Amino acid sequence: MRTATFRPRPPAKAYPGVEVLTVTDLKQWAYCQRIPYYHHVMPVEFARTYKMQRGRDIEAAVQAMEKRRGLRRYGLERGVRRFGVWLHSPTLGLTGKLDLLVVCADACYPVDFKDTEGGVRYNHRIQLAAYAMLVEENFARPVPAAFIYLAPSRRLVEVAVGRALRRAVLGAMAAIRRMIEREEMPEATPVRARCVACEFQNYCGDIW
Repeated sequence: MRTATFRPRPPAKAYPGVEVLTVTDLKQWAYCQRIPYYHHVMPVEFARTYKMQRGRDIEAAVQAMEKRRGLRRYGLERGVRRFGVWLHSPTLGLTGKLDLLVVCADACYPVDFKDTEGGVRYNHRIQLAAYAMLVEENFARPVPAAFIYLAPSRRLVEVAVGRALRRAVLGAMAAIRRMIEREEMPEATPVRARCVACEFQNYCGDIW
């Protein structure tokens, strides 16, 4: 197996006038649609939270552990690990930084680290599907499956990134771009518990 010649495929030609979004935008859109609004339409200052710093610490700790482990937990015999992989698609107008990519001779497997006690949620699945689409374009290899590592429980969860999730990614991207073009503030998430620790809570006057 070759291990030294894996290189991302050169990006496709960009379509002019496409608003570039991030994979994080898609995750946040599924969590609360106002967060991408505050990033793209009405940029505001926001407080750095304890959770943000903890996320960076967790990422570093998981990387250190991952380097000492084999690939059997992914159901793989061989592969090359790449940490902190930047991905970009001018075709989709999408970019993002993936926590871990396992590159094999004939396929790739994205892995995202999460500091959450609640298991794998829909916004995590959307995020992982977006990474899968970026990986396939950049590395010219299929993504049969992807994984989420839940740091608190040290549990690895396999996520199928099928057609439905990929269609949801494209639909979310189109909706975010419409919001940006029209400069319309979306409704806040109906799950009010999410608002309590939100870094943008001071700007949602209709909620607080």
